[in-house]
Amino acid sequence: MRVPHPRHLLTSSTYMPFVQVPPGRVVELPGRGSTFVTDTPGPSPQAQTVVLLHALGCTGLLTWFPSIPRLAERYRVVTLDQRWHGQGIRSERFSLRDCADDVAALLDVLGVERALVAGYSMGGVVAQRVWRQQPDRVAGLVLAATSDRFQLTVAERAFFTGMGVSMLGTRGIARSRVATRAARSTARALDVDASDIQAWALREFRSTSPWAVAEALTALGRHHSRPWLGRVDAPTAVVVTTRDRVIPPARQLALARAVPGATVHDIEAGHAACVLEAEVFVPAVVEAAATVTARVR
Repeated sequence: MRVPHPRHLLTSSTYMPFVQVPPGRVVELPGRGSTFVTDTPGPSPQAQTVVLLHALGCTGLLTWFPSIPRLAERYRVVTLDQRWHGQGIRSERFSLRDCADDVAALLDVLGVERALVAGYSMGGVVAQRVWRQQPDRVAGLVLAATSDRFQLTVAERAFFTGMGVSMLGTRGIARSRVATRAARSTARALDVDASDIQAWALREFRSTSPWAVAEALTALGRHHSRPWLGRVDAPTAVVVTTRDRVIPPARQLALARAVPGATVHDIEAGHAACVLEAEVFVPAVVEAAATVTARVR
């Protein structure tokens, strides 16, 4: 079912309150390693938990900082740095399977039985695998700007290797009022000079080595979930970036059509929408999460 989402050029104050993203902490996942986690409370202790999985070459905060305040109006919001990214687990090899099992291990540590799992780009691939490997832990899925497979064309490879700069360069953040305001809030919570937002963002990006990105790219190239997507029984919403030059919109739509009952939430935006076009992405991901929540058993 398609749920069109118009391009609303709203001011950040319209739908993103000026609230701080709480500082994160390093969490030990028994038998697996340690990773950096942020845990933003919801409106009540009973609020549904949503786990946000980040894009390739980024960190949990780097991908999701514009979305956290709005999502926290309804959910307990958790981010983590995935393996080999930021302060994520350092292991002998990078594996999407391990990344998915890390999510379940974090839910154990946090005392959460089932969560909404939302993923952006690479995070969307990991979210798919969380359902595949730990279906009882997934209340619902939100998949954004992602695919059931990555062919790793020349264009895709060029994008991924330069994604951090294209998303989080100085001029890029300046173009997005929502990203700027959320970055100031995040920087304040992390005790970073708020006048140096771009430097904070670039430091986050540089915390993941090019070698790690290359290894993750190889793992993405092997991912192919189409054979089992038709068995996904968790409520699912797919946010499609219709101006995406990295993951073609047609491939994103094919992913949505492969998941029984998935809703589609179109936004006129490119692949870096989570930050550079947060004005349209944030309302869309909130809407997508709401449609999933309404169908959670």
